[in-house]
Amino acid sequence: MTETNSRKTNGSTAQELAAMPEPGELAPSGGGEAAAGGCASASDCSEESCSGCPSATGERPKLEPHASSNIKHVIAVVSGKGGVGKSLVTTALATSLQRAGRRVGVLDADITGPSMARAFGLDEKLRACADGILPSVTAEGIQLVSTNLILPDETTPVLWRGTIISGLVRQFFQEVLWGELDYLLIDMPPGTGDVPLTVYQSLPIDGIVIVTAPQGLVSMIVGKAINMAETMEVPVLGIVQNMAYFVCPDCGSRHDLFGRGDIAELAEHYGISLTAEVAIDPEHARKMDAGRAAELELEELTNFVTGLEAKVSWA
Repeated sequence: MTETNSRKTNGSTAQELAAMPEPGELAPSGGGEAAAGGCASASDCSEESCSGCPSATGERPKLEPHASSNIKHVIAVVSGKGGVGKSLVTTALATSLQRAGRRVGVLDADITGPSMARAFGLDEKLRACADGILPSVTAEGIQLVSTNLILPDETTPVLWRGTIISGLVRQFFQEVLWGELDYLLIDMPPGTGDVPLTVYQSLPIDGIVIVTAPQGLVSMIVGKAINMAETMEVPVLGIVQNMAYFVCPDCGSRHDLFGRGDIAELAEHYGISLTAEVAIDPEHARKMDAGRAAELELEELTNFVTGLEAKVSWA
């Protein structure tokens, strides 16, 4: 599939939703900014005029959600590296908040590697109406938008450049009819590339939750994610160390399969007070694969969710 034929998704629905451009065009919802290296006024810039430019100082206005939407808190779930279980943590946070009576939405910003729709067992394509984009909704009431819900098949590759991908993330935030939400969780792609930069600069996020694993290499890369957030003046709300240990089902003893994690040391080094460790449990993967993420119950995250709500409410 190419960027051209990737537009042919779900008939008119995808045309209304994403209106994906050809390779030479600008991305939807402000793609010109990304095409100009992050500055919408690059063609008119001079050394003198740049001194007060919002694009140069990072003080750019945040995007507003659709006029019919009221989103109280926006939290991004990030990882410096792939394969650490970030999407598992996103779904677990979403279900925990929903069970606590919160109105929750999930924006799957991992445009080229989306997994949220499969995890929640959703396959009905997103639909557009005169006012905007209608999110899919789980049986429990969690709202969701994901690239896989505008593609003809979940295995169809997304071959779009960064400008288009960033534009779609903005479009998912601005044009989706989220309604009343207490929390919008953004499941981010791993790393510190275009999408994190777009989200940090353009969306009104309260902060980020960083997911890591008990390996020295992963912790080093997490440092990059933390430093990026600090550079962009985005609060780090907490750190979750996934796959931290394994509890033997026979004797109940704890085994650190990947070595003893240094989450406490990492958190202390960066001044982060909210942490959690999640055990390895094959049942988690089985539920995610079967589209039963709403059944996840990670007791290790109970206190973490309470602390997370306290942090964003206080902010």
